[in-house]
Amino acid sequence: MRQIILDTETTGLDPDQGDRVVELGCVEVINRELTGNNLHIYFNPDRDSSPEALAVHGLTSDFLAGHNRFKDEADRIATYLQGAEIIIHNAPFDTKFLNAEFALLGMPRLNDIAALITDTLVMARERFPGKRNNLDVLCERFDISNTHRVLHGALLDAELLAEVWLAMTRGQFGLLIDEAGDNNRQKTTTGLPSLDNVSLPVIKASEPEQQAHQDYLDALDKASGKTCLWRALA
Repeated sequence: MRQIILDTETTGLDPDQGDRVVELGCVEVINRELTGNNLHIYFNPDRDSSPEALAVHGLTSDFLAGHNRFKDEADRIATYLQGAEIIIHNAPFDTKFLNAEFALLGMPRLNDIAALITDTLVMARERFPGKRNNLDVLCERFDISNTHRVLHGALLDAELLAEVWLAMTRGQFGLLIDEAGDNNRQKTTTGLPSLDNVSLPVIKASEPEQQAHQDYLDALDKASGKTCLWRALA
């Protein structure tokens, strides 16, 4: 499934009080690869940001006045997000704001545009219970550099979250994928699918792929502080 890592910046905390979206950043991921087909838009909200929100994102009313309103970009946004899994950190916040923006235009909610909405904050809390799990902490936990993040920015935060999500879900994707679902998957006493009737082609890695493999092992060595098992056994 096509996946979109999404983040917004807003004028405040509550669209029910008239707060609006001022920035949208989206990063496309297909087959766990960043495609570069990203979406980044600033919006004129026709109101000032609260002092607290302005301190977070730094997007002044003078700067935003020169950009389109959400209604001018809504169709393009909906088309870009259509049918994708949307991945958001603290999804209820961004989803509520985007649903409010779409509702003002009589358009479907984000929940109806997307195939699925995944909350990485929920994922992080399940994996690291009782610990802080904001984006900066997760970047530090997964050794992802965010030193260039002085102010919050929707596209920058989406790019960082994409790296965090890839790191958090590494290892969840196996060699054999049964598209028919778990109900039709052949089970064995080891919990692995049987390979008795499976013919796997042997495709040798190219030089760039071998180099990418070595780079990945280097990253594992750095993260663990020791030689990874693959190299130790070799």
